[in-house]
Amino acid sequence: MLFTPFPLSQRRAVAVASVLFALASAAAHADATLDKIKQRGKVSIGVLVNGGPFGSIDPATQQLIGWNPELARALAKGLGVDVDLVQVQTPNRVQFLQGGKVDLLIASMELNPDRAEILGYAPTPFYRVGGTAAVLKTSGITKWEDLRGKPVCVSQGSSFAKPLGTDYGAVVHGYKSSSDSLLALRGGNCVAAVHDSTLIHPTLRGNAEWAAYAAPLTTELLAAPSVVWTRKGEQDTIAAVDKIVQEWHRSGWLIATEKRLSIEPPQPLLPELQAKFKTAL
Repeated sequence: MLFTPFPLSQRRAVAVASVLFALASAAAHADATLDKIKQRGKVSIGVLVNGGPFGSIDPATQQLIGWNPELARALAKGLGVDVDLVQVQTPNRVQFLQGGKVDLLIASMELNPDRAEILGYAPTPFYRVGGTAAVLKTSGITKWEDLRGKPVCVSQGSSFAKPLGTDYGAVVHGYKSSSDSLLALRGGNCVAAVHDSTLIHPTLRGNAEWAAYAAPLTTELLAAPSVVWTRKGEQDTIAAVDKIVQEWHRSGWLIATEKRLSIEPPQPLLPELQAKFKTAL
């Protein structure tokens, strides 16, 4: 029996229907996370808590406090739901998000092309952070080039590992957490520990245990915007989150929170974005 193809008009109708089905499926996928958050009345947010004003544990209450937890709580409030704060580490934070253990990440994870390839994110940043190095005051290290051929400690999964090795010729050693990396520095296993400046500066400032150490490098490594991360393609979630972050800037809440938490030095990006979103009204 000879096969008789569908008439041209019918084939076109089938093709259009297929495209519409694919678009509908994509939209349903994009809505899934936000719908689930609304249905259960709770959002699960992964936060990095590695000490200092950006995230720590209150010894009296055992509650998570600091910049990352406060932003997570404010984000949940903006979405109109409760929050479940989940502690993540640098090596596992992406896996927690991709595997569905958390809905969002506010985890000291700055925007770069590699991360943007595999994750979604709200485009309006809430901060800007780069890396700096803690070194002994007697080390003689004053610029990134001084690390060539020398052992440098970082956290596993750190975005600083690649430029340290490729651009500056450092011998990079990865540790499970930033705390382990800093302990390795104090133990003499490396000449520098490189982490977000928002961790290094508060650690060294006014801390007697770190009196012999300094952060002398004047330029930050891979300075980049901090954003709220989502899974890839979750456009409705991204739009809802971005609207909240923009309002944080417009109202000045981020500047007030930075001041209240005594985060120094103040981040110049915050007044810039406040002015931008006030003007956009």
